[in-house]
Amino acid sequence: MKEDNIHSGRVQKAPENFLTHGGIKAVFAEGKKGRRDFIRSAFAAAAAGVATPMAMAQGNPVPAEGGDLNILNLPEHATGLGQGVAVDGYGKPSKFEANLQRRQSPGLTQTTQASVSFAPLQSLFGIITPSGLHFERHHQGWWDIDPSKHRFMINGMVKKNMVFTMDEIMRLPSVSRFHFIECGANTAVDWGNVAVPTVQYTHGMLSCSEFTGVPLITLLELAGADLKNGKFVLAEGGDGSSMTRTIPMSLITSGEVIVAYGQNGEMLRPENGYPLRLVVPGVQGVSWVKYLRRIEVGDKPYAAKDEAIHYMDLQPGGLHRQYTNIQEVKSVVTTPSGGQVLLDKGFYNITGLAWSGKGKIKRVDVSTDGGRNWRQARLETPVLSKALSRFNLNWVWDGKPAIIQSRAQDDTEHVQPTYQQLRAVRGTRSIYHNNAIQSWLVQENGEVKNVQVS
Repeated sequence: MKEDNIHSGRVQKAPENFLTHGGIKAVFAEGKKGRRDFIRSAFAAAAAGVATPMAMAQGNPVPAEGGDLNILNLPEHATGLGQGVAVDGYGKPSKFEANLQRRQSPGLTQTTQASVSFAPLQSLFGIITPSGLHFERHHQGWWDIDPSKHRFMINGMVKKNMVFTMDEIMRLPSVSRFHFIECGANTAVDWGNVAVPTVQYTHGMLSCSEFTGVPLITLLELAGADLKNGKFVLAEGGDGSSMTRTIPMSLITSGEVIVAYGQNGEMLRPENGYPLRLVVPGVQGVSWVKYLRRIEVGDKPYAAKDEAIHYMDLQPGGLHRQYTNIQEVKSVVTTPSGGQVLLDKGFYNITGLAWSGKGKIKRVDVSTDGGRNWRQARLETPVLSKALSRFNLNWVWDGKPAIIQSRAQDDTEHVQPTYQQLRAVRGTRSIYHNNAIQSWLVQENGEVKNVQVS
């Protein structure tokens, strides 16, 4: 079923935004000019000889016969009285955006409830994921915990075991930082050559937010933690799965790890760990323990159930990579992407997201011919460490099949691998940490599909 809106995966047709064959030649002839000249030429070529809305906006008169009734006739909202403030006191998106939502997956570990929902990356702008569209991954369902009864404990190799209430944590000095969170199993099905249809399902276990809380190192220092001999901490969640994860002390002493209560300017949502979760920038999402109730300081990795059985990488020789925490450099084109439809030839803005658990994104290159040729994309500001970065590239589609890819590089000089390069090292039986280059096939009819290029 095809729907005429971008949220279902389509690219809506705007006639003034597309080029004729003659317009394509004109644009390429001026290819050495700047971005504004490129776009100006594209629109001028599209509007030449026809009174489109763009042409009218540029000063051409409205045709004697007819015109755009949405401009000529005043709409109801321009003549009537609008609604008052939100009755329930909390704002909601427009009813016309109702189709923009997280989507559930039947895959991965299941409980009696659905355990995963994917963020609609194809319909998001900038780098921040709205809290209501943040992806979900639950191991025993989510809870809405009474913050007045929640307690956070610190024990182990400390001078004094401590218990904090939420009020006590929130009175301490806080920090706010932007970071991405990605499930280690994001893009998992592509290991097995399963072509799920859209970027929401291939890469949608990914989000980026502003998190607010207290640096974990501050709390450990209050408890007198042995920072010399304590090489690791165990983070324990308060849900039914008792999620427990080992975190290297080296990440904590840098000040990056946060005991967070805020997200995007408000308290955490219940499905994202309210009232308290761990934020471990650059590390796979399972270590961002939700409903955080305890930190234990120790001198060895804990080999907890969720790191001795799950979240390990099966290697070609049969060995497992354990404690593979860092999410390596990765990117994906979100438009055009699988499930969308290009409705005409002409100018398009290729856009997408890039991220790295090792630091900042340094560069993103985009190919429209399956990796034979690459062009450097624009990195839009801000470009932050261990956060999503937005990239854009001008592209004129000539109506022929095209394979669109993106390849990211971070400031540690790591470059996103091809599937051939990744499988040479990791094999084909893994589930986690797939950061291979994603390919989207644009067919002659404009439909975009998920394909793999080795």
